[in-house]
Amino acid sequence: MLAEKAHYPIRVMAQVLGVTASGYYAWRGRPLMTPQVRANHALRRRIRMIHAESRGTYGSPRVMRALRDEGTRVGRNRVIRLMRHEQLRGRPRRRFRLTTQTDATARPAANVLARRFAVRGPNQAWAGDLTALPTAQGWLYLAVLIDLWSRRVVGWAVRSTLETDLVTAAWHMAVGRRQAVPQLHHSDRGCQYTSIAYQHLLARHRVRCSMSRRGNCWDNAPVESFFRTLKVELVPETLWPTRAIAIAAVHDYIERFYNTERLHSSLDYQSPARFEQREQVA
Repeated sequence: MLAEKAHYPIRVMAQVLGVTASGYYAWRGRPLMTPQVRANHALRRRIRMIHAESRGTYGSPRVMRALRDEGTRVGRNRVIRLMRHEQLRGRPRRRFRLTTQTDATARPAANVLARRFAVRGPNQAWAGDLTALPTAQGWLYLAVLIDLWSRRVVGWAVRSTLETDLVTAAWHMAVGRRQAVPQLHHSDRGCQYTSIAYQHLLARHRVRCSMSRRGNCWDNAPVESFFRTLKVELVPETLWPTRAIAIAAVHDYIERFYNTERLHSSLDYQSPARFEQREQVA
């Protein structure tokens, strides 16, 4: 039609071709699809997919790294601009409830780890802590053990109360999965970790114990960071209706996303599982 408009009226050609004249004029008014525009359209589609696969949690740094891992050469500013165009953003941080309960009669261990969080191999140092998750049925308490080498959650457990059984269950899961015990176990001074039962458990396996200084959350920063991430990326705006639903959500997050897929800045933007696989092969 564009080539023949000098010879035939647009309306006549539109009728012969079975289209509308208004459709032709709308097509003429659209901007040309330049290579840059096409590239941005394709990149925006991929950014939407990466953001969705991250469960809506990734901000621009992780989206950019995911794109680069796929072989796409892209800068941070471009990713930020396209994410804003798509109205995509990472999850904002939240405040959360502190759960540390100390025993005044217990004798806590010294801070042997001393913030040396970068370890050279698996099972050299595990760090543990616990936190509270809200549900409509009441609080649910989560305990974890993280291998500081790969930042993988090697053991975890959930209970409706803050008994010592909570942390021992996480310990048994970790030992069963790793088929090993750590050289060093680090935690805060919570009464669950200073309890006679848990200390006997560590002593029986000849595991050296380390504890954060009083009131110093930075001494256990990797686990604190994990809990902040979990609260941001997992806990819904409205309460989970039941503890069972919350437990299923925690299981799915840790086992199917955090350990195996989520990119960690401390691991050069690799997941713990991928980091372990690459390091063990190397």
